[in-house]
Amino acid sequence: MNHFTDLKSYTLEEKENIFKERYGNKIQFIGKNNRIINIIRALNKNTKPNPEKLGVVEGIWELNMVEKYNIKIKYFLISIEEIYTIEAQELVNSYAESTQKIFAISKKVFEAISEKVNSQGLIAVCYLPIKSLEDIPLKNNSTLVILDGLEIQGNVGTIIRSADATDVDGVIFTNRKIRLNHPKLIRSSMGSFFKVPVIDSNFDETIKWLNKNNFKIILTDTKGNLNFYESDYTGRIAVVMGSEKYGISEEWYSTNHTSVSIPMFGDCDSLNVAIAATVVLYEITLKQKKLR
Repeated sequence: MNHFTDLKSYTLEEKENIFKERYGNKIQFIGKNNRIINIIRALNKNTKPNPEKLGVVEGIWELNMVEKYNIKIKYFLISIEEIYTIEAQELVNSYAESTQKIFAISKKVFEAISEKVNSQGLIAVCYLPIKSLEDIPLKNNSTLVILDGLEIQGNVGTIIRSADATDVDGVIFTNRKIRLNHPKLIRSSMGSFFKVPVIDSNFDETIKWLNKNNFKIILTDTKGNLNFYESDYTGRIAVVMGSEKYGISEEWYSTNHTSVSIPMFGDCDSLNVAIAATVVLYEITLKQKKLR
């Protein structure tokens, strides 16, 4: 069993010696011009094609989620100067067992590639678990969220988090406007991105698959003909949430569907899309689990 101590009072030289002693040749020190640093910069800024579907994750929380859900890591980097807590050291030790190399970088280089405040000296490039429609687990009462044309990463991440909280079976993107490896999307999901099946699709493929598998389509619409709590949520349900600015694409209205709305009791005419999705998903879950 490994016993770690808080390293906050240690000098950088002392900490480097500790890490070298622990991991030997597994640690490789790299500089700002190393190709891995350039890969991370490109992923963060979306400046190059990403055929491997890679994403950048930072900090203890996100990396714990990556480990928990067995997400494959391509590169694991640390800034020894920034690592001092026992929890951070334990995480480094865990990744040391599952990766071929630990790449050590300076605090200055780390800050140059980090997209997050207080990443605790930990950053990794991982393979994002983007699924296909056929990967979705089907149950008698499966629930899916379809995000049609959403444009704000924070909203998407929050919806994925809410989908996790309500035990949704998958999140499908149609008419996608954002990149799925955006750090803000992954961060705002609080790790749920790595648990909930995320599918990048289009309208034609999605509607064909939904019909084949007997899903009821629920469109959330401020002018919906039913209040969301009046709808029938038995069986397989696919809830469509539309763009923050333009709403749901017209093609969805040509389907066999039910439109639901969330009543407003104040002066505002609608809720933020992430809040609206959360409200509707909890209603579906409570009814399907017969908790109301």
